[in-house]
Amino acid sequence: MDLLAAFIDIVLHLDAHLLKLTVDYGVWVYAILFLIIYCETGLVVTPFLPGDSLLFVAGALCGLGALQLELLAPLLMLAAFGGDNTNYWIGRLIGMRLLKRTDGLIKREHIDKTHSFYEKHGGKTILFARFLPIIRTFAPFVAGVGLMRYRLFMLFSALGSVVWIGSLTVAGYFFGNIPAVKNNLTLIIVAIIVISLLPALREVIRHRKRAV
Repeated sequence: MDLLAAFIDIVLHLDAHLLKLTVDYGVWVYAILFLIIYCETGLVVTPFLPGDSLLFVAGALCGLGALQLELLAPLLMLAAFGGDNTNYWIGRLIGMRLLKRTDGLIKREHIDKTHSFYEKHGGKTILFARFLPIIRTFAPFVAGVGLMRYRLFMLFSALGSVVWIGSLTVAGYFFGNIPAVKNNLTLIIVAIIVISLLPALREVIRHRKRAV
């Protein structure tokens, strides 16, 4: 419970925690952010890591001069693309065996929902999924399990990485330090999380209605 409370505190006060990391670790904060984005997109067991809100706050710190946007954005695009590709090949090479051996750690329902989304939207899922928590973690894995053509996957993965990282960091850069936003940043973070979860919530409600 203490660990969960600490995690929630970090998510809701990302600006303070990220600024502290910048002060404490200097240039190494770029490596820390790279690792977070890489793991969130590249490892099927870490869909809980902050993504959208972290990018917005990181962009806001760039606006303050604590970080450099011209360095941060390309680095995180590379992290997202690298994570996607790692996840794809995990799914392609050992996906089915991994699902059987995780004893529920990787929830089958998440895989099934992502697969349904993938079937509905085709290759565009890799692009759209960037803005959907949980689904963006499982989409490349499912693409690998489903043997999606790798060239097509790379195209959408690269495009999705640029659009996702670019849009949120630039939004944070230009809007994150506006007084109305800065003074209510916790509410903004909550709003980003809620908005990003709405599509998944809608699918859950729709699924339950069909079951009834």
